[in-house]
Amino acid sequence: MAQVEHIQAEIEALSERDFARLRKWLVEKDWQRWDEQLEADVAAGKLDFLLEEAGAAKAQGKLQDM
Repeated sequence: MAQVEHIQAEIEALSERDFARLRKWLVEKDWQRWDEQLEADVAAGKLDFLLEEAGAAKAQGKLQDM
């Protein structure tokens, strides 16, 4: 926990420009990790139920054009 508090203190000391750069990097890193997790979940079959639900909805004529 001390490491997190140290990082927080360092962030508080950043200039506006450096804080903006850090924020941009964190957002990009967060999306990258999300993408990697999604790809892993798809590869592991964890989202197959969504395809099954969509197929069933299509077969029942429940899908609508957007």
